[in-house]
Amino acid sequence: MKTSFTVNGSPFSIDLDPRVTLLDALRDHLNLTGSKKGCDHGQCGACTVLVDGRRINACLSLAVMHDGDEITTVEGLSEDGRSPLQSAFVRHDGMQCGYCTPGQLCSATAVFREIAEGWPSHVSETLDGPYALTREELAERMSGNICRCSCYPGINAAILETAEEDAGYAEAAE
Repeated sequence: MKTSFTVNGSPFSIDLDPRVTLLDALRDHLNLTGSKKGCDHGQCGACTVLVDGRRINACLSLAVMHDGDEITTVEGLSEDGRSPLQSAFVRHDGMQCGYCTPGQLCSATAVFREIAEGWPSHVSETLDGPYALTREELAERMSGNICRCSCYPGINAAILETAEEDAGYAEAAE
């Protein structure tokens, strides 16, 4: 089945079996191997990508469902190879094996957008916003991304630092 979408700003049109997941299309057909196949059941978040600015587990979504969509993988989070968030991950040692890192980065980018757009979470005190990225909000919003190496202190510090130091980062993620 012919499917066309834009990935990291570049248009792609590929012929796929309709059963191919978005993750497999990205990795095996477009050679974008940043997104990882962890559990293949949508429970670990290693495959998190952004579709039209919203995070999804690419292992649970069929590629043909995204015809015409704008997809951003970890490779597309920065034009020069490293975003402020990626730099903060390095500074805070927010990775050990690095397997979950692409999904963590994509998910955190979506968290910045959710906060900026006034999306409540389950721990938000009100449904009306505005919202601050507190430790409680961060834990709730990032709960779908697991780090098996337990680098959460570094991951959390990197995300919170980026949100605090670069107040415009959330708007730039829009």
